[in-house]
Amino acid sequence: MRGTLSDRTGAALLMAPLLLFLVLAYAWPFLGVVKWSFTLPTPGLGQYHALLTDDLVQSVFIRTLRIAAIVTVVSVTAAYAITVVWVRGSPLQRVLAEFCILVPFWISVLTRAFGWVALLSNRGLINTWLQSIGFISEPLTLVRNEFGVIVGMSHFLIPFAVFPLASAMRSLDERVLLAARGLGSSRMRTFWTVFVPMTRSGIIGSAMIVFVFSLGFFVTPAILGGGRSVMIAELIYLRIFQSPDWGLGAAISVVLVVFVGALMALVFRYVKPKQLV
Repeated sequence: MRGTLSDRTGAALLMAPLLLFLVLAYAWPFLGVVKWSFTLPTPGLGQYHALLTDDLVQSVFIRTLRIAAIVTVVSVTAAYAITVVWVRGSPLQRVLAEFCILVPFWISVLTRAFGWVALLSNRGLINTWLQSIGFISEPLTLVRNEFGVIVGMSHFLIPFAVFPLASAMRSLDERVLLAARGLGSSRMRTFWTVFVPMTRSGIIGSAMIVFVFSLGFFVTPAILGGGRSVMIAELIYLRIFQSPDWGLGAAISVVLVVFVGALMALVFRYVKPKQLV
């Protein structure tokens, strides 16, 4: 009993610096943002009332949720295919998949965003090539819209979606798959009815990571959206630094943080955190 108490005390002392850092780096500044949302420009709930009545803010919230949902589906689907190759492919396939997963981490988000501009713009490589072979007569509008934003965000977030999926796939019991094959199930049926359901925790974890990241994305939507597909992080930036309307920007930030917290609480209610990694 005494040993258990001392172990808990030691663990608490080891965790104390980390908890103090989190409070000073995150909780204390966030409380300041909460204060701004209730006091600027005048004390009261006016900024939260504006969130419910301002058509611009509501349209940006809806656009952000829509883009985040699409990016989540695209990223998790692509990541699932890559992870299957990485975990269950041949040695050469595994090396190539690992190369494709890790190399993007070495390239900054800004460089990748401008790379997509070079590919997707009206005079970019894709439009130039399609026009040169006579496939199109006029350049396609691939940037400064939601399509460009979705492409750029998905490309950035796919590697982050891979790791929870890889963890789930590596923890599978191979005997279950062999039993399904032994009972006459085809490869495709085994994949959809046995393999995919057994990796459900990885799918949920990947989807949560990508969706939460998408809600707060700033650089890629700002560059590839060109001001025509403003998302919530860019709106906060505009309200804080260009309007300036610090009270409304702070209120939007608080609502976004509360929404993400509620979403994670809802997910953890049905899925244990340790099952997601």
